[in-house]
Parts: sequence; C-alpha cells; structure tokens
Amino acid sequence: MGCTSCSTGKDGQPKGCQNNGTCGTDGCNKLTVFDWLSDVELPRGQEAFDCAEVRFKNSRKEFFRNTKKLTLSIGDIVATESSPGHDIGIVTLTGELVRVQMKKKKTDPESDEILKIYRKASQKDIDVWQIAREREDAMKVKARQIAIRLKLKMKISDIEFQGDGSKAVFYYTAEERVDFRQLIKEFAYEFKTRIEMRQIGFRQEAARLGGIGSCGRELCCSTWLTDFRTVKTSAARYQQLSLNPLKLAGQCGKLKCCLNYELDTYLEALKDFPRQDQKLTTQKGDAVCQKIDIFKGKLWYAYEKEYNNWIELDTDAIKIILKAQRDKSPVASLEEFTSEIVPEKTAFENTVGQDSLTRFDKPKQKNPRNKRKSSKHKNSKRNNANS
Repeated sequence: MGCTSCSTGKDGQPKGCQNNGTCGTDGCNKLTVFDWLSDVELPRGQEAFDCAEVRFKNSRKEFFRNTKKLTLSIGDIVATESSPGHDIGIVTLTGELVRVQMKKKKTDPESDEILKIYRKASQKDIDVWQIAREREDAMKVKARQIAIRLKLKMKISDIEFQGDGSKAVFYYTAEERVDFRQLIKEFAYEFKTRIEMRQIGFRQEAARLGGIGSCGRELCCSTWLTDFRTVKTSAARYQQLSLNPLKLAGQCGKLKCCLNYELDTYLEALKDFPRQDQKLTTQKGDAVCQKIDIFKGKLWYAYEKEYNNWIELDTDAIKIILKAQRDKSPVASLEEFTSEIVPEKTAFENTVGQDSLTRFDKPKQKNPRNKRKSSKHKNSKRNNANS
C-alpha cells in the first residue's frame, strides 16, 4: 500500500483507510505522481510555478492556475473553475514538476484557456460533493434502463457528477453514431440536473472501470498507462503468437496493449532472420519455411510434397544456402547442414521399488532378526530343560 494508514493488518490483509482515494497522502490512487522535488528549495528570487495538477474521478486530470497563490500540497481538496459553477478535485502535483507534466501533455503554460483554482474546499463543499457522488450508482442503473427502453445501441459505462452537483457527465461507448436527443430529455426530466454526454473508447472504458488481467495483475490502463497506441494483429505475428482472439483480446474487447511492449525487441531480432516467404532451392528440391524460434535462432523447413518431414536449421546455415542459391550453385540438400543431436539417456535407479506396479502382490518377507530371536528363545528353553 502507498501510505502507512493502509499498511498490512492481520493475516496479510490490508487495513485500508476507507477514504476511497480522498486521503491526504494520495498514495492509493492510480496514476499518482511522485514529487521528488518536494524537499528541494527554489533558488533565491525565483517564484514557484503558479499551476497545479488536480485529479478528479478515476483517471481524469487537468491543470489549473493558482492565481490567488494558495499554499497547496498534494492531497488538498480544492474548488476549481468549471462551466457552469465549480468542481471539486484533489491536488496531485505542485511546483516545477507540473511544468514538466504540461510539456508532456502538450499544454501551453502561458495559455489563457487554463482554468483557475478558486479556493480550498470548505466542509460544505465537501459535503455537497460527497452527496452528489453517492447518487451516481443508482443513476447509472436507471440510465441504462432508459437507454434499453429507447432501443439505443450504446452502453453507459460511468457517471461523474460535478463537485457542486449542478451537472452530470454520462460516459458511454458505442460502435455507431447514436441519436440521443430524446435520451437527454428523459435524463433531464428523471434526474433534475444538467446532462452532458461524452463518448469514450473501449480502452478508456476499461481504464475507468479497472479490473484484473489474464496475467493476474491489475490492468495497465487503469494503473499507469496513459497513452493508448494502436495494436495490430501483425504484432502477434511478429512474436509468433497464435491468432486466437480469446487469448489476444483484453477486457475491453480489443487487442491487449501489452502486445506492443516487446514488439521492438522482436523486430530487432528478426533482422537476422531470412524472410519466411522465401524458398530454399537445393538439388533435392525446394524447401518452405514452416516454423521459426526467435529465442534459439532456429528455423524449420520442409521440402515441397514432404511437409511432414521438418528439417531444423540455424540462421548461419541458411545464409550459406541463400548465398549458394544466388550464385546459381545450389547445395545438394538441407540434410548436410543439420547436426543430429542424440539426447542423453538418463538412468533411473529403483531404490525403494516405487516403479514396480506389482510390489504389493509379492508375499511379505519375514524379518531375519525375528528368526534369530526365535532360535535364541528355543535354545534357551532346551538348555533349561536339560538342566
């Protein structure tokens, strides 16, 4: 856990501060930024950067200008400018690192479009904000029922209330264009608030909802991944993965983002491999590539009309064969470049007879010690009788 109040309790279970991401340390939130310049003082005569990064529900972050020069620290709850009214968020970063984040997000620090921070949130602001957030789950169920009744091909994935409760943003996903004019009218009549519809992609939906991936860890998109790059099926082909949609697709229904993580390494390794669609011409016949192993640097070829007989070759041997092919003096066959490796036979010793299936069928042998004891007992009886 990120902070001491969320440390491990009995039996390895996390205690949990039950603040649901609103604690002062901001340690258990996803996409948290570590301020490694917090203990570094500014040079003399230089003013602190007047912008701050504020986090809202889930992974939404925005930059705001601190025009009133409030003393802000990570975890402070502030009231920010919005349209209309104001919104409530939590400060996630202050100081010079905000300038770096703005440059990364391609936001101009001198732009007039940057909204302002009004004040630190009062207890009344926090109470209104918490009441509005408690309405979101019940509204989401009702909103989905209305969308189904209107037969709209869309899915309402999440609802986010503005901090003052004056507006609700409905996040939805849809494969086609949706005419939701009647939907907004019914939402406004049912929920008695201002409605804003915002379409998001399937990857953004998975990032907002979160979950556990097939690897057993929390989803990358909901923990640290901020930019969603296009993932193509060619990434799976380059990594020699089977094109099984059930295994390659994530919880969003799209190809997994992790297919791009090692793609550059595979492309670098494939530069030493010949093209798979190139045939090897020999005096025995043409051979076609059947399989490659990037880690071992091996390729398997099979002669045409003999596809059941695979021949293992390494990249150096194939380069020699291709060079001879370009010189129009093909090699005799591929078999002369293979080295048959005889597997070593492992000898197993039967120490306790565990490999015998009939070991329980054998008659039980008598213990020789018992024979000695019985013979001594008989001899002692005879000696007593003779005496």
